[in-house]
Amino acid sequence: MPFSYTKHKLFIPEYANVNYDSASDIILEKAIERRSFGVSAMAVHGLMESIKNQELGKIINKIDLIVPDGQPVRWALNNFYRLGMQDRVYGPELTLHVLKKADQKFLNVYLYGSTQTTLEKFENFINTEFPNVRVCGIHVDRFREATHEEDLEDIRRINESDAHIVLVGRGCPRQEFWVANHKGKVNAAMMAVGAAFDFHAGTLKQAPSWMQRHGLEWLFRLYIEPRRLAKRYFVTNTRFILIFLKFKLFYRQPYRSN
Repeated sequence: MPFSYTKHKLFIPEYANVNYDSASDIILEKAIERRSFGVSAMAVHGLMESIKNQELGKIINKIDLIVPDGQPVRWALNNFYRLGMQDRVYGPELTLHVLKKADQKFLNVYLYGSTQTTLEKFENFINTEFPNVRVCGIHVDRFREATHEEDLEDIRRINESDAHIVLVGRGCPRQEFWVANHKGKVNAAMMAVGAAFDFHAGTLKQAPSWMQRHGLEWLFRLYIEPRRLAKRYFVTNTRFILIFLKFKLFYRQPYRSN
């Protein structure tokens, strides 16, 4: 069940009230049907980027299924809507749930984004852990936006690969733009899962489970990549807290879309 708040033209991603099992079931259903279907696992960073960039906010809400990747997002949703969500739906973990179910159904998976090294290691991980999943294609990120001709070629290759699922690891918000803009063009379930590529490839360490449970994953990642993430976390997390307090104090009944 999605939620958004649109007063004063403030667009917020319409998060779904799902868990790992229900979200992965939805994704598998669309994948088997080869339905053009968009998924994003969005944490605080993506949420705040979509608020700061309203054009991004509008585009993101074209995505069919947005799940609360971060614990702070889950806490905020529970606080506003009394959802009782027991856990976040973390992109790397959701990826494993989807791959496990795809393995049972002998589905095809296409990997889009990241570096050649990461993609090769991630492909090896999938082949080892989920032997019935066929990696039907990989696409190394250009680290720029594709030209119109390149994009048409990418779409052709993905569709001709018979992919049921396209895992997209381009970083937020580039991956969300890509998924939203390829709905109706790519005949597969497209999942923007960010760091799942690096985590499962073993090229980036994950935070200990206790830090993840308590919403401290950002602190671990800041320790690992201080130069790249310092500004993102200190600025973004502060803005998230301020906006949460603003909503709590002044908008006691946030808009509920359905």
